[in-house]
Amino acid sequence: MGTFALLNEHVEINGVDLSDHVRAGTLALEATALDSTAMGDGWTEQTGGLKSGTLTIEFLDDFAASEVDATLWPLFGTVVTFLVRPDGGAVSATNPNYTGSVLIQQHAVGGSINEMAMKSVTYPTSGVVNRATS
Repeated sequence: MGTFALLNEHVEINGVDLSDHVRAGTLALEATALDSTAMGDGWTEQTGGLKSGTLTIEFLDDFAASEVDATLWPLFGTVVTFLVRPDGGAVSATNPNYTGSVLIQQHAVGGSINEMAMKSVTYPTSGVVNRATS
């Protein structure tokens, strides 16, 4: 089994590449576990239900035009597209593209004295998330 050091994650929100301001990014997906156990089974059985996910990103904040704050603020409260992949290189079997839509339901500004201006946001997915290897 190979290992991978996450050094150059690619992150786009609404078609804008914000990768150079991302410190951490996680796309977490899950399916609801529905109990399908019937009499006589002896063990609990599960059936997958609706799928959902969240995209959590920690940004180094930037208030210049076309950067983090200027990109995200006008999107607040809307559903937009996202694209993430483990590395900024070409899409491949070892560097898959994940795409879909998220609701920009959070916006944050601020921080602590003598620390980098950052914002950490978690956006719920909306609809299907796709994985492509080419």
